[in-house]
Amino acid sequence: MLSKARIAEIRSLQQKKFRNIEKRFVAEGSKLVLELLDSYFEVAYVVASPEWLADNNKHIPEGIERLQASRSDLERISGLTSAPEAIAVFQIPEYDFDVAELVKKWSIVLDDIRDPGNMGTIIRIADWFGIDSIICSPESAEVWNPKVVQATMGSIKRVRIFEKNLPEFFELVGKEKEVPIYGTFLQGDSLNETSFGKSGMLVIGNESHGISPAVEAYINQKITIPAFAHSSTKQGKAESLNAAVATAIIAAAIRR
Repeated sequence: MLSKARIAEIRSLQQKKFRNIEKRFVAEGSKLVLELLDSYFEVAYVVASPEWLADNNKHIPEGIERLQASRSDLERISGLTSAPEAIAVFQIPEYDFDVAELVKKWSIVLDDIRDPGNMGTIIRIADWFGIDSIICSPESAEVWNPKVVQATMGSIKRVRIFEKNLPEFFELVGKEKEVPIYGTFLQGDSLNETSFGKSGMLVIGNESHGISPAVEAYINQKITIPAFAHSSTKQGKAESLNAAVATAIIAAAIRR
């Protein structure tokens, strides 16, 4: 059964402070839990309804603690609006950081992406387009935030995320070779007229303020997604695009 200590631990992992201390994160919901159980992530334990455990026992690695929980207990420990059937606690993975390998392929660089939903969706987009590395500024939404993990829909198991000071990161990149670093701006070369190679870095800026001046200094190719006036009125256009939407549009162009 679910002890008070386990309840307290799971609830504490909703906060970044305790995720950093414990080096653990929470995944909620049957689909997401099953996705991450089928990965290299190390699972600490699974908490679920008796019915879910009976149906999915074969998906839980041998020797892993299985804890039955009532609906009321699942409601108490969940960060979702409605209680999930299953919650699992995983160890936060550690990845080898090799700039020499990163510059050989495409990566996404996120400069102060604050919204957890945007962060999770960008991870899904990277996964969809075969981009397996994302570098985030320390100010960006924390990847292991339950809202981010939820928004990735399991893609977090296929995309490595590194938190780095971006100017320091780009200094390391510059020591490897001349790397095309694309940044999204309201003024720049049209995406429709831009040719992309087999490797490079795509920088996406803050939802409200765009790319910071400190990071802009390292961008060698400024691009923009052209906007079009309404055909009926010949006027009017949206002020800007959502960060995740812009990422998807450019990633599709890169892979075209």
